[in-house]
Amino acid sequence: MTDKPRRISVVLFDGFELLDVFGPVELFSLAPSRLAIEFIGPQAGPVASSQGVQVSATTGYGTAEAPDIMLIPGGQGTRRLVNDETFLSWLRAWVARASLVTSVCTGSAVLAAAGLLDGYRATSNKAAFNWVRQQSDKVEWIARARWVEDRDRWTSSGIAAGIDMAAALLANLFGNDVAHEVTTRAEIEIHRDPTWDPFATIHGFAE
Repeated sequence: MTDKPRRISVVLFDGFELLDVFGPVELFSLAPSRLAIEFIGPQAGPVASSQGVQVSATTGYGTAEAPDIMLIPGGQGTRRLVNDETFLSWLRAWVARASLVTSVCTGSAVLAAAGLLDGYRATSNKAAFNWVRQQSDKVEWIARARWVEDRDRWTSSGIAAGIDMAAALLANLFGNDVAHEVTTRAEIEIHRDPTWDPFATIHGFAE
């Protein structure tokens, strides 16, 4: 029996962090029979990353189908989005029926600002952690974590940590063998311990 691939909807916005998106997407794309990837932007067409590279969104926010699995990256653009009530209202409504809500880096700040992490444990980029946790006092912010899984919410630390979270998500959804096959094809050594976080110490967060 063959199952229809699960759909991962990646939210793009002006000033998103490139590796936050394409670290996880690289791994997800290596399991094409299991995952289908789409990019959601302000409108269909090019969206500029923090690095200046433009990525073509599959569809716009206003016409995006309700997601199964969604991922929102971080990047300089998140500083604006946490105060953009039009975007936050759309995000709240759009993810209402999502089975999994995930973020990389300061994407968790946007989720928090939208109220989508209320009552959840979550983490984020340690260099920006103090700013991120200012976005909501209803979140149990975990400073020392490579990523945090709490029920249907997955959040990762900064940038490259999203790759480790993506590998863990693949293992959770499809089993360790699938995750191992994908990471082997990508020739990447994954941190499998979600509490591995030397960057928390570097940025002054105690044990």
